Amino acid sequence: MANLKTTYLGLELKNPLVVGASNLVNNVSNLKRMEEAGASAIVYKSLFEEQIQLENAQLDAQLNEYAERNAEMVNLFPSIEHAGPEEHLFNLAMAKKNVNIPIIASLNAILKESWISYAKKIEAIGVDALELNFYYVPRDIHFNGHGLIAEQVDILKAVKSAVSIPVSVKLSPFYANPLHVVKQLDDAGADGVVLFNRMFQPDIDMDREAHFSPFNFSVPDDNRLPLRFAGLLHKKIRGSIISNTGIFTGQDVAKMVLAGANAVQVVSTLYKNQIEYITTILGDLEAWMSRKGYKSLDDFRGKLSNTSINDIFVYKRAQYIDLLLKSDDLVKNAVR
Repeated sequence: MANLKTTYLGLELKNPLVVGASNLVNNVSNLKRMEEAGASAIVYKSLFEEQIQLENAQLDAQLNEYAERNAEMVNLFPSIEHAGPEEHLFNLAMAKKNVNIPIIASLNAILKESWISYAKKIEAIGVDALELNFYYVPRDIHFNGHGLIAEQVDILKAVKSAVSIPVSVKLSPFYANPLHVVKQLDDAGADGVVLFNRMFQPDIDMDREAHFSPFNFSVPDDNRLPLRFAGLLHKKIRGSIISNTGIFTGQDVAKMVLAGANAVQVVSTLYKNQIEYITTILGDLEAWMSRKGYKSLDDFRGKLSNTSINDIFVYKRAQYIDLLLKSDDLVKNAVR
């Protein structure tokens, strides 16, 4: 039987399959199903400061709607702190209590002080690690990207100084050079990097001529992006590498390990194939390893990374040029 054990963020995991952050984790029974199906760890849904601030504002408005109608009503609704973050922390604590595999919290704040404050509260819950969700959507042509990177590095350093649990960073691919950004965060103390954050994109309903937000499930071909960057980063950074997006099968997991990843995160495949599909993914991974004669992940981790292969151009521009040169063959095959 193949040994699927791996290490991610210094955590010893029984296999490389980690359930990524999603609404699936809100239900305790789902968490237990994930553990029973074989998941090695679970990333709990992100705590978003923007949502909390909005909920606080809405509740405050409701509580004070009639506060100034007359003198007797001024203190009718005492000022209270909204349960938004407290409810999230309570649910996070319940998640940790109900499963025996590692629970990784996820945080997306706005202000530096908020990152630090929430990180401390999350650590106090007893989670095994913290994932900083650096979810940022460019929306201003005048905003300097260098400033954003410097801010994120500063936030990471501040959080690392405030907590003692492992801290990873989840990034989008929309940097001028994601490799350099990862290196800066690695130098700043990141214990791992998640490749990549899946951005939710708006769409337009042509009948209503209005925007709407469709579900943003990934598809298998999406895994080529994290595959490329895992292959380029293997042995180039101190921290762990976890691939995210478009990972549906055991072979997808094997591909990421071959490129150099320590582990993978899955979400969309669980929505499409149910939580119990985790068992199938792990079974297929183990079957592939047995067929290839690999006894452990370490036997082939990074075997096809940029540092291990003889073809130095496979991850670079020549791969694109080669595809262009073969474009006529692709067209011929497509019309047959």
